Amino acid sequence: MHTLRHFKWDLLALTAALVIAYFYQGWGAVWLAAILIVVEIVFSFDNAAVNAKYLARMNAFWQRMFLTVGILIAVFGMRLVFPFVIVCVTGQVSPAEAVRLAMEKGDPHEPGTYGFLLEQAHPSIAAFGGMFLLLLFLNFVLDPERESTWLSWVEKPLLRMGRLDQLPTVVAGVALLLASEFLVDADVRSTVLFSGLLGIVLYIGVNGLAAAMEEQEAAKEEELAAGSGGAGSQVLLAGKAAFSLFLFLEVLDATFSFDGVIGAFAITPDPIIIALGLGIGALFVRSMTVYLVRNGTMAEYRYLEHGAHWAIGALAILLVLTLAVDIPEIVIGLSGIAFIAAAWTSSVVANRRDAAAMAAGEASEGGETELASVGTSEHGA
Repeated sequence: MHTLRHFKWDLLALTAALVIAYFYQGWGAVWLAAILIVVEIVFSFDNAAVNAKYLARMNAFWQRMFLTVGILIAVFGMRLVFPFVIVCVTGQVSPAEAVRLAMEKGDPHEPGTYGFLLEQAHPSIAAFGGMFLLLLFLNFVLDPERESTWLSWVEKPLLRMGRLDQLPTVVAGVALLLASEFLVDADVRSTVLFSGLLGIVLYIGVNGLAAAMEEQEAAKEEELAAGSGGAGSQVLLAGKAAFSLFLFLEVLDATFSFDGVIGAFAITPDPIIIALGLGIGALFVRSMTVYLVRNGTMAEYRYLEHGAHWAIGALAILLVLTLAVDIPEIVIGLSGIAFIAAAWTSSVVANRRDAAAMAAGEASEGGETELASVGTSEHGA
């Protein structure tokens, strides 16, 4: 019941969207919108898991901002406005012409149509998104200060390698150079290089700004704790620090959205249905992020964060490979789900093992106490 209450507005929005789809184009539109909603939710769970890691550091106000202002950006900005911008830029057409092309619902494989023009932007999007997500993954697996590991046989060596300063940026830069040299034709090489470099710069800039603001908040927290004579409780981020982290989350969500928006045209070329389906799916993903934070799911299932980052690493690699190979959306989505499911399973097994060890320890202590009691009684006798 608690879960239903948490998602009540999402369920109302879902109902409204399906009703709109029905009046727009009948049951066929309802079916297509439902498919897109499910695809967006299932394939974006890794996004929700990673977002939860950052959202847990914000106060209640900024968590609400993430669900209100943030969802407006995610739904109307990325799922509706962004495709029109891409079509205007790649097709060199006016916004009015882009709207006209969108409403024609032409075949995405036919040159000159809305879906075709959007597909033409794929090299730029794949390079930008691939590099941004690759840096996010590398900064996690190469973080030498991280204590816990999941796939220890590969993560522990990576943690040791992470002691080399700026290694994630170097690896991402080399990957971009190799991709532009061997995976694309000469006529789009400069586009891929520019887009990938933009992804790297944007990640470093936004993530660096968020980190700097967090350090300032941490310094203030230490001063307050020193003044009060105690460590105190952890202060959640607010003000400029929370705003910087909010910007980082919005860019991260946009990066996850790129491939999904283009991939949706494989299901339907109708931008209205795409906006309805992906928009409602994004709304559920946002609420899922907050749900994970408020219920302590990330802490309870200790390896979910690891699985989410490995899923992001897989997505980044697959995005880069799509520069040369046509990889179905189902493969990209299921690769992320596989990592999440494996991490969740490992967490459950680890929790049960810890519980069993704790029970065994308590039983052992109880037995020793009983023996000591018996020995004391005999000695007294």
